[in-house]
Amino acid sequence: MSINATSAPRIVVGVDGSEPSKAALRWTADQAELIDGVVDATIAREFPTSWYGLVPPADTKPADYQQQARKLLDRVIDEVLGPEQPVEIRPRSAQGHPAAVLLDPAAGARLLVMGDRGHGGFAEALLGSIGQHCVQHAPCPVVVRGPRHHEK
Repeated sequence: MSINATSAPRIVVGVDGSEPSKAALRWTADQAELIDGVVDATIAREFPTSWYGLVPPADTKPADYQQQARKLLDRVIDEVLGPEQPVEIRPRSAQGHPAAVLLDPAAGARLLVMGDRGHGGFAEALLGSIGQHCVQHAPCPVVVRGPRHHEK
């Protein structure tokens, strides 16, 4: 018997603190509750090797950068879902390009969920570049969500 047959279904959600990612987290928790699943809430951060052509300050370390990302993730989870979370939320912070970081845990997951765009990109775009990459390469179905005010 495989480990997947005895474990709760997983849904992976990308969180970056943007409004679309908060909407994706809220929707993911609702879906996980319906299937008695767990949520792998994932934040990805790439350590900047240069800042607008400048070298990062000497006291800036990748571990500090990851710790800040994890604090942001924890804060967003608390803000969106509150202290009495309806399902198990497993926060994960990883270093790397967001698309790569999301595709890894998506293996074996029921769904990969993300916002329609993150902090970067063009507001007019239907789907951000990370979302496009994940839709094309994910090993599971992908759901793209946005805040309610985007829906018409």
